Amino acid sequence: MRDLFPGCVLSLATMTGAPSCLLISRDGEKFDAGIAVLGAGQFLIDLRPSLDARTADMQGDLDELTGLTKRNGLLKHLSSALCSGPASSIAVHCLDLDRFKMINDTLGHAVGDLLLKKVADRLTAACHKDDIVARLGGDEFVVLQRNVEEGTAETLASRIVDLIGRTYVIHGHTINIGASVGVAIGANALQDCDLLRNGDLALYEAKKAGRGRYRMFESGMDALLFARREMEIDLRRALALKQFKLNYQPFINVTTNRVDGFEALLRWEHPVKGNIPPLSFISLAEENGLIVKIGEWVMRTACIEAMSWPGEMIVAVNVSPLQFKADTLLDTVATALKRSGLPAHRLEIEITEGALLDDTDNVIQTLNSLRALGVKISMDDFGTGYSSLSYLQKFPFNKIKIDRSFVAGDDADSEAILRSIASLGTSLGMAITAEGVETAEQLARIRGERCTHVQGYFTGRPMGTDQIPVFLARNDLDERI
Repeated sequence: MRDLFPGCVLSLATMTGAPSCLLISRDGEKFDAGIAVLGAGQFLIDLRPSLDARTADMQGDLDELTGLTKRNGLLKHLSSALCSGPASSIAVHCLDLDRFKMINDTLGHAVGDLLLKKVADRLTAACHKDDIVARLGGDEFVVLQRNVEEGTAETLASRIVDLIGRTYVIHGHTINIGASVGVAIGANALQDCDLLRNGDLALYEAKKAGRGRYRMFESGMDALLFARREMEIDLRRALALKQFKLNYQPFINVTTNRVDGFEALLRWEHPVKGNIPPLSFISLAEENGLIVKIGEWVMRTACIEAMSWPGEMIVAVNVSPLQFKADTLLDTVATALKRSGLPAHRLEIEITEGALLDDTDNVIQTLNSLRALGVKISMDDFGTGYSSLSYLQKFPFNKIKIDRSFVAGDDADSEAILRSIASLGTSLGMAITAEGVETAEQLARIRGERCTHVQGYFTGRPMGTDQIPVFLARNDLDERI
């Protein structure tokens, strides 16, 4: 006994009944010891972890803010569940809160903490009493669902997305967030870490699909993750190895039938995979923050190459929402103009509604500073967002670019929207560009709707900077448009 519990001295002569005591091991663990005297110098000791120690251990596994299980506690429950029954009877739901960071930044951490508590309550209410709800940190949560049958994991995931997405009222603030959920069934995993990894992979796919939804893990997601990581590595190398280049698509003035300028379009010439379209890598560059450096290169290069164009032709450059958040956009533009010698009025910056969503006031301030430099500002993909009209009220854009979906549509609704946007822009003194014009019929329709410019394959495909002089010298442009 003394080897296991230093300082322990048992005197059988003084023992009566069923005495008990607290024993402390060499490792500092506490045990409640129940002792039974058997006679003839023998006794039986029943050792159990101390109630105080068990309580402290349980408390250590609970999140202080929400009262939910923490990561270590979740792993214990998950490992036990995988060992004690069919793996197919459990599922993990990995979820992140959408737009939570914006709430923290705008309303403060006190409101953010109260929001997390309410989220925890809703998650607990959505689950069965045998399920485990855990908070891993920040706005990351995991639900361990037990007794899973066919369809029940999907049902719970859908319920979580619905409940978390409902409106919250905290200290007079009406708050709307969402949840992206990745679900993995235990049958697809050998260990707890495998199951959580599969849930994370499914969560990534849910975010990629647009957030505010759930995705079930599928075996092919492993390959997708590997491909994504490989592309991210290649993308980091591409800028240093000068694999990017710019193409330019003309926009035509429908009154003069002349080219007023070109929009700069990013291209990636991969040495092995060939030309990689922007849709395949721009979103990844925005996720990992590389878009800021890439955007700086685009701005510098576009300004330099535009200096070789004749007359007062404009170069239009797209700017990512992340470039506004980086707080370096104004310096980037000013430096590009100074080094290239391009007059500011020949540069047009295109933004989408996404740039204005998170931090409208600061973005408007940056736009005003850019306008003060003499730079033109246009709203791209107009009509596809939720608050486009309010942004026109807050900032006087030089140009509105009507999204190609309204140009391609030949139904009455599309024509009515096209006509309304063109009329609105004209009344506000803004130029109107119709994007995605691909046929003579579409061009004829645009002419009748008071648009000032057109852009699309019918009037000019994207081209390298060396092809621009040849394009401008063509004598059939007037005949085509």
